[in-house]
Amino acid sequence: MTHPAVSDMSLPAAKEVALAVQGQRALAAYLSTQLDTQRIQIFDDHNQAHAVELPTSALRLLMQILAELADGNAVQVVPVHAELTTQEAADLLNVSRPHFVKLLEDGQIPFHRAGKHRRVKFADLMHYKQEREQISAQAMDELAQQAQELRMGYE
Repeated sequence: MTHPAVSDMSLPAAKEVALAVQGQRALAAYLSTQLDTQRIQIFDDHNQAHAVELPTSALRLLMQILAELADGNAVQVVPVHAELTTQEAADLLNVSRPHFVKLLEDGQIPFHRAGKHRRVKFADLMHYKQEREQISAQAMDELAQQAQELRMGYE
């Protein structure tokens, strides 16, 4: 199953950013509950309210989406079990497709073939990305420590 490419997404307009800020604040005020579900109201074109019961976890996810929109970021929801094409995965890592294919062939990220095409599980891609970020953060910490030990003026 493929999903829209990252490049197909557009950044939120200023009005959307402002509404996201308001929506996030309003939701935050009510999500401190320990209940499994929440009832919200949605208004139709005739301004009639309709109650909708949703899992609290879904509203927390909505709050995270609103936070990203409030920061001016585009958002795309991808199921953890989703399978991505090599181009979609490369776009998410912000690398070229040939470089990404080399990562696959080198065994750094698990994949399987669907016919002659490679497919990558979203969860595996995010695991790889998280590992790379941890390695990068560790290297930065080591460089900062070394700079302090050498008294390079970064104190």
